[in-house]
Amino acid sequence: MALAIETFSNRSGPQPFFKAAGHPLAVAPMQAMIARIAAAGPVALYDPEGHGSSLAALYDLSAWNLAGYFVQRIEDLDTGLMGRAAQPVTALPGSGAATVFVAAFDAGRAIDHIRHLVPAGAEIVSLDEARLPEAMLTNARRYLDPLNFATNFALLRDEAGHHTRVVTANYWHGHGARDTWYWLRLHDEKGHELATWSEKLGAAAESFVIDSVAVRERFGLGEFCGSLFMHAVNVTTHEIVKYALDTWADDAAELSCTHDANAYPSDLFGGLPAPEPGETVLLWLQNSHPCPVPAGAVGLNLMGSDDIRSWPETIAPFGTAALDVAELFPEARWPQQLEVQAGRHFVRPRYEILRKDAPRRIAHVNVERTDLQAEPRLAELGNLVGKGYILPFPVFPTASHETHVLPTPMASWQDNLPLALLVYDASGKEIARENLGVLPRRHDVTREIGALVNGALADAHGHGELIYDFAQGGSGDGWLHGLVRIKDKANGHAADTSFGSHLFNMPITWKSEPQSYMGKPPGLSTRLFLRLGGAERDAHCHLIYPCSTTWHATSSTELILHGGDGAEIARTSVAIPLSGSYHFRAKAVFGEREIAQAGENAYILIRDTTCRLFGYHGLIAGNGAFSLDHMFGF
Repeated sequence: MALAIETFSNRSGPQPFFKAAGHPLAVAPMQAMIARIAAAGPVALYDPEGHGSSLAALYDLSAWNLAGYFVQRIEDLDTGLMGRAAQPVTALPGSGAATVFVAAFDAGRAIDHIRHLVPAGAEIVSLDEARLPEAMLTNARRYLDPLNFATNFALLRDEAGHHTRVVTANYWHGHGARDTWYWLRLHDEKGHELATWSEKLGAAAESFVIDSVAVRERFGLGEFCGSLFMHAVNVTTHEIVKYALDTWADDAAELSCTHDANAYPSDLFGGLPAPEPGETVLLWLQNSHPCPVPAGAVGLNLMGSDDIRSWPETIAPFGTAALDVAELFPEARWPQQLEVQAGRHFVRPRYEILRKDAPRRIAHVNVERTDLQAEPRLAELGNLVGKGYILPFPVFPTASHETHVLPTPMASWQDNLPLALLVYDASGKEIARENLGVLPRRHDVTREIGALVNGALADAHGHGELIYDFAQGGSGDGWLHGLVRIKDKANGHAADTSFGSHLFNMPITWKSEPQSYMGKPPGLSTRLFLRLGGAERDAHCHLIYPCSTTWHATSSTELILHGGDGAEIARTSVAIPLSGSYHFRAKAVFGEREIAQAGENAYILIRDTTCRLFGYHGLIAGNGAFSLDHMFGF
């Protein structure tokens, strides 16, 4: 059964109560308050805003002698909590409660409205006892403002020669935020606190790096593998903490990266690949809450199968654990894919692939939507949206690399996928097309691009696109996803990346598309973050100019080199052809002098005010190791 919390609504946006009540700093005062109320005698729980079930899911309230559950809204009278049917708050005087607990933050007004109903001698208590310090609130006047809880989790590991690095930038500064800072807490695998500290961001769009090696040295820690809680304070515009997570090893063989965790726990995640022969696939689970994940609460099933197998392990509050896919599905083999029954216990998890003859690599699964249904009008829009929803992905030179693409169902209703696969060279010329037909939910259809293009991309980068093709029927919802796996034929290095589709570069809109990072759609501009690799590694980037209908013949793209302090060092321009792409390495675009001047933690901002580009980025080492995942924009 899923944890009874509200996380994110695609109609009303982020629901921050679970973040406020479950914040690591709120846990101790919350537990002390719960114990004090239990010792005082009968308690009447007044729930004016409907947060009671979320609170009871996050904390153990079983020690309370519940004298009644009371609500404000008449329409909530058909609900209940902890075995008690809801009563109108007007019945509160007869409760005999020693404590009236108001399950709300900013509760003063709600308390004033019912003060005359409180039994004589009863104490009134609210969640305001567990508020964060005032200095940690972006908007002190409204506690449950989503901007007060710009939080996320990162997997941070420094053990057995394996290291991690979180890299991002103060992108809020560009939207007017000032005095932004991070409150950070590192938990070990059992959820115990290893370190707590804060980091102030500068007064410009400077980079921000958390290196596991530096953290271990700073706090005198031993080896660890756990969860880093990140809380950004004094932000503006949006509450998303975005970052790239790099992993590497002392022996220089390992180099991998993945995207941020997505801050909202979900019921389901999709796109978990089954192992190839000789592989172990570990699913890293980071408990996002102050309550344990019970044994059996997490499970896996092959996509499209009702055979759900539960994982018989408990994860401690804020703890971290690795689930070996073979433990539950020893028969599963690539290109099969699995669905994660997550029950809202954790944010978007990563998976890690280990094998004896190749370096390990890390990637992420994706949120599976439970609120979507088939959209019949998608097949009827025709020329209005042209190619419609596009999932663009990079294709590496086929003489040296294999590029595999696996469509991944990413909505719970989705029982079919009507798809076509298109391949373009860098100039925007279509060089291959295949109608994949109407794939069932439980499909294992993958394509290797080299087999489709007949040597056309032997020594050059290009890109592919998955799009809907309704010629043979089927239905879609605009939430088209796919997993792309790129392998170096010579050295065994590989990278997985996955993402979803969008409408691209068209002036009319459909259901909030073309998506805009800022403001209303259509989103017709680009602002992407490319972190650099320092002296030991180079950064590479694959920019794609997808187009649903017809747009500008070329992009007007600026590559802007910034120092770690956010200062601009140099810039150059590039024109990417419509439906084309551009692959570059940072040290080839900017000379050694500029790169050296930019210094440690430098980055490149990719800016285009004329079109929306889609990008993939990673690092490349001198031994041929490489990493790759999709970029983040802001």
